[in-house]
Amino acid sequence: MIIEKWRKLASKYLVREKWATLRVDTCELQGGTIKDDYYVLEYPNWVNAVALTESNKIILVRQYRHAADIISLEVPGGVIDGDEEPEFAIKRELLEETGHSFKTCKLVAELYPNPATANNRTFTYVLTGGTKTHEQHLDEHEILNVEEYTVEEVRDLIKENKIAQALHVAALLYGLAELDKQ
Repeated sequence: MIIEKWRKLASKYLVREKWATLRVDTCELQGGTIKDDYYVLEYPNWVNAVALTESNKIILVRQYRHAADIISLEVPGGVIDGDEEPEFAIKRELLEETGHSFKTCKLVAELYPNPATANNRTFTYVLTGGTKTHEQHLDEHEILNVEEYTVEEVRDLIKENKIAQALHVAALLYGLAELDKQ
């Protein structure tokens, strides 16, 4: 069977906010079936990083995530602002969240967090040679701790299911594969 794209017949916005937009589409599927009320979340694109310090430690951040009601251990990252380039966004986010600057920066993956219901992408970078150059400069509602782990400790955290966000685990797996090549 050949898979074809759906044809959007109508679209209506239900919510338009800074961090998320919800629209409902009516689509014609292959074969002519009409699908009403297909909900799509429009989020801004994101960046995340596997950030390695000069002392070969991976920087992770720990923060509360309200929707899941968990304290989450994560890779640093955030939203791409407007027309900002993803590479600039990840360097900005790392400086804001961790106070670190890096010598190298390489894109290793471009992923869709949930293409069934959301339209955004996440750009994953590996950065190396990190040194603390600034103090944290967090957003108003951002509260996080910066932690450093050896590569082996991060591998163990993944094996022990201690990192709960799927995109962050994916970032670490791509990042560790890239670091293994170096």
